[in-house]
Amino acid sequence: MAFKTLVAALMAATALGGCATMAPRYERPALPVAQNWPTSTQDATGASGADVAWRDVFQDARLQGVIALALQQNRDLRVAVADIERARAAYGVQRADLLPSIEATALGGRGRTPASLSQTGQAETSAQYRVTAGFTAYELDLFGRIRSLNEAARQSYLATEEDRRAVQVSLIGEVANAWLTLAADQELLAITDDTLATRDAALQLTDRRFQAGAASELDLRQAQTLAEQARSDAAVAKARVDQDRNALRLLAGAEIPSHLLPPHRLAEAGALANVPAGLPSDVLTRRPDVAAAERRLQAQNANIGAARAAFFPHISLTAAVGTLSPALSGLFGAGSGTWSFAPQVGLPIFAGGANVANLRGAQASRDASVAQYEKAVQIAFREVADALAVRATAEDRVAAQTRLVEAASAAQRLTQARYDRGVDSYLELLDAQRTLYAARQSLVAAQLALVANRVELYRALGGGGRS
Repeated sequence: MAFKTLVAALMAATALGGCATMAPRYERPALPVAQNWPTSTQDATGASGADVAWRDVFQDARLQGVIALALQQNRDLRVAVADIERARAAYGVQRADLLPSIEATALGGRGRTPASLSQTGQAETSAQYRVTAGFTAYELDLFGRIRSLNEAARQSYLATEEDRRAVQVSLIGEVANAWLTLAADQELLAITDDTLATRDAALQLTDRRFQAGAASELDLRQAQTLAEQARSDAAVAKARVDQDRNALRLLAGAEIPSHLLPPHRLAEAGALANVPAGLPSDVLTRRPDVAAAERRLQAQNANIGAARAAFFPHISLTAAVGTLSPALSGLFGAGSGTWSFAPQVGLPIFAGGANVANLRGAQASRDASVAQYEKAVQIAFREVADALAVRATAEDRVAAQTRLVEAASAAQRLTQARYDRGVDSYLELLDAQRTLYAARQSLVAAQLALVANRVELYRALGGGGRS
């Protein structure tokens, strides 16, 4: 009978606790940005970068290997995964409040009452043994306070999952940029080494001409200046390559096998696919950081429901069934059953304005989350718009810089021939060499800017982290 009473109490408590919350109905705020990108995308498919897997963008097998290594070993990503587990645990703790917490207890004790206090005038020894199972202060969620808190915890947990996605997308982009930068700096080092070798040879030739009286000391000093400048540039370029390798190693979280390192010319790196821009309404709501901001907004919206529920009565139940006996041997005998059932109702009458303040605080937190969500949308819109603006001219810049290198190379050859025939001065030859050197460096910078723009567009569009 006692067990049936406890079961009935549990069923009633569960049925009464299944009510809706008092949280406001959630509606996604309107996007505070334009409906179209400022720069025409000319994407015929209408697809979104959020749907593109990273392996479809970064097609070089070596780069794919480094990215895969980073996804396994990078410590920032491990921290993000641990944050998800922590948020999942907190959500599980909060969700447990929806159900009664049933505990079993066993208690035994003996005591002596002195004769002076005994009703019989003689000393008495008594004993009591108890075994019970039940729940204590289980709150019936009639007005959805616990369910609101549970929803807030769930949205916070989902926000950490979006944070992990954001870290992953950012990590993929950072690894790709570091790998491509290493390739570009290796090419710049090769250009500098070639220039240094050429200028050393020119310095030796000028020195012999000076010794023979065919060149002036000014020619010699100018040749020496260019050679030493190239030597200094080579030292800086070598240090930059070493720094690039250290940065790539840190991002990967492990030593990178030699076969996964980039080639020594940026043009030899595998192609990077162009990422479709899609529409702002599709992209901006699916970007991980924007999605995380919306999850946190929904959590604050649920907290308003919990604050509203505090104005209404709360009911808690305590119930237990068990057995009670003065002797351990009779603990489970016939007639030793016992039970208790104690509902409690609390009605807030005066709290010094605490409930009103809590509600206002929850509403203010929700308003702040709306502003943070809108700002995240605006930042995302600007990042995509900036990347599209660069994409519109990046290929033209590379083409123009390629033609500049060809023209500078031809001019340097002609100037060298004219100098050898005594038509042009040595100063004109040095100027042609400097122009070619700068043009080759600018071409590498333009090529790096082109591929870096595709990496940035992948990240700004919230490119999928799927493999």
